[in-house]
Amino acid sequence: MLSFSVHHIGYLVKKIEKAKQTFLSLGYHIEQETVIDDLRKVKICFLIKDGYRIELISPVSADSVVSGLMKKYKNSPYHICYETAGLEASIAALTADGFIVIDTPTPAPALGGRRVVFLTSASAGMIELLETETSA
Repeated sequence: MLSFSVHHIGYLVKKIEKAKQTFLSLGYHIEQETVIDDLRKVKICFLIKDGYRIELISPVSADSVVSGLMKKYKNSPYHICYETAGLEASIAALTADGFIVIDTPTPAPALGGRRVVFLTSASAGMIELLETETSA
């Protein structure tokens, strides 16, 4: 049986340093300083508060994977990331349930090189799957 646990909520932000300061004023603490993901052309920073982890994501160029989303959604949460031990099996199960894979599993520099993949569903929106450290 597949198991999913929430890893983080992804927030799309235009200015990552300004957003970071805002979340710090709300009582969040920096879990990981800002990292640049050259493949996706984004800056990423993780913060945590009361056991809740958020990921701030900001495009670094007009051809970033999130630039189009930034135009549509502005600053806002836009995905929930679920950690799973069986990435391929989870993708297969979710696509069988109607999710659509919108990219290919690739290493994420901000997550220690663990692979991630994004999927979307008409009824659930966008999610991210993150392979657990032990499934690599």
